[in-house]
Amino acid sequence: MSDERYAIEHRADQSRYVLLDRQSGDAEIGEEEYVDVDGDRVLFHTRVDEEYGGQGLASRLVRETVAAAAAEGRAIVPVCPYVKAWAEKHPDAPHAVVTPTPTHLRAVAERTR
Repeated sequence: MSDERYAIEHRADQSRYVLLDRQSGDAEIGEEEYVDVDGDRVLFHTRVDEEYGGQGLASRLVRETVAAAAAEGRAIVPVCPYVKAWAEKHPDAPHAVVTPTPTHLRAVAERTR
């Protein structure tokens, strides 16, 4: 994200992208959590702090996460309702969408235990 105030950082060791507010000392104000399964990136949790709502930040977070997955040659698996709705509204985004399978859902369940 190239906005002066907000930054998105990939924390691969935590399997998530974080949204940071640079004006607040790089405070973490949102995240997109995922798990990789058989070459697919399963997006299962999107969060932006309530006080930052209505600015389109969740959409920007998902767009960057999806673009990064596409750049890695991964399809996205929208388990998070927000990501599913976003993918349906943005068919122009560079991504392939895969319907969640039981294997994808088991991986999410294991990750969220």
